[in-house]
Amino acid sequence: MDADPFFAGEGDIDAARQIVETVADAELFTYPGDKHLFSDSSLPSYDADATGLLEKRVLEFLGRV
Repeated sequence: MDADPFFAGEGDIDAARQIVETVADAELFTYPGDKHLFSDSSLPSYDADATGLLEKRVLEFLGRV
């Protein structure tokens, strides 16, 4: 998520942005919120809406490769 203290707060989001700037056809999708591991349904940080969008985007990506 875009305010995840691990992903955004420790610099991973910046590294991901650099990849998108330098790799053809690379895309970066962030999701609003501050939860880490938001797609793990066994955790309290689970976000069903964000997970649904994540799954949709992953399947679209896999359909292109």
